[in-house]
Amino acid sequence: MKKTIYILFIGLFGLLLSCEKDGEQVVMLSNPIAPTLVTMPDLTLERNNGTEILEFVGTPVDPGFTASAKYFLEADAAGNNFANALVILTDVKASSFKIAVSDLNAMFLKKFPADATSSVDFRLRVELVVDAGTGAQSFEYISATSTSDVALYGLPKLNLLNSGIDQKIESALGNGDYTGFVKVDKTVPFTLLDPDANITYGGSDGVLVVDGAAINPSETGWQKLSANTNDLTYSFVDYRIGLIGSATPNGWDTPDQKMDYDAKTGTWYITLDLIDGEIKFRKNDGWAWNLGGTHDNLTQGGDNLAVTAGNYTITLTIINDATGTCTIVKN
Repeated sequence: MKKTIYILFIGLFGLLLSCEKDGEQVVMLSNPIAPTLVTMPDLTLERNNGTEILEFVGTPVDPGFTASAKYFLEADAAGNNFANALVILTDVKASSFKIAVSDLNAMFLKKFPADATSSVDFRLRVELVVDAGTGAQSFEYISATSTSDVALYGLPKLNLLNSGIDQKIESALGNGDYTGFVKVDKTVPFTLLDPDANITYGGSDGVLVVDGAAINPSETGWQKLSANTNDLTYSFVDYRIGLIGSATPNGWDTPDQKMDYDAKTGTWYITLDLIDGEIKFRKNDGWAWNLGGTHDNLTQGGDNLAVTAGNYTITLTIINDATGTCTIVKN
């Protein structure tokens, strides 16, 4: 005999959904209890505490039954109503969000001034997914806003001289270890200038030399450049983010449509014409690293993103080199 489980949405939703399972009745509260952000760390960030781990503690949403949930710890300038929310961390639990001082400082420097104190709003946002047999439905709940003063420290930097564009790499801990995304051309050698110490570095084969010959990149395009002025070493790692998919000019074939990086906002971006179809984000023209899913919840290997024909400006924010968010705007 076929039996039915009913999920009853009272009051706020007024929906009656059913699925084909045996047994009990599951009831959503008429006023589900939103998540809360109950504890925030001291946000006076200092370079000499860069490796210290900060913890934000929250409580979960309570809809009256167990459901799949994803939590977003978000921040924005105080009073901006999260119009330009920065996603700090994501998790399937609300109990603990942990991040290193140096990572949080680097993230906030994309939105707030260095060596200054800014008033910042924080919140927990949760997406709740309910599948009642008639298709998954999503609901969003948001915690009350918590406001805190955030003091950020500026980062020591090495400027790339004669690389073709104004760019730099930074030391998150101020310990002589620098890293950053740079756009290089293998036909355009460059040197690195420490403006604080007025020292210029060149080098070859991964070895830095004070006042040495200009560094020749082996590849053209976006790279993650690391340099250590203590042990006098440097290295490049390919970091070319692109679009692929049936909607793009090359379809599902390489090369991908390469995106550029905005160091000020920490986002990748591109403007291009698309046709009706689907897209995904990939790194280095390969599938070992690819993002898909939904605009505000991109995950490794996630679903393709559907688009209609038109000219688009697309931005991508990569979180912890593993997940992300994007905007896809038709011009």
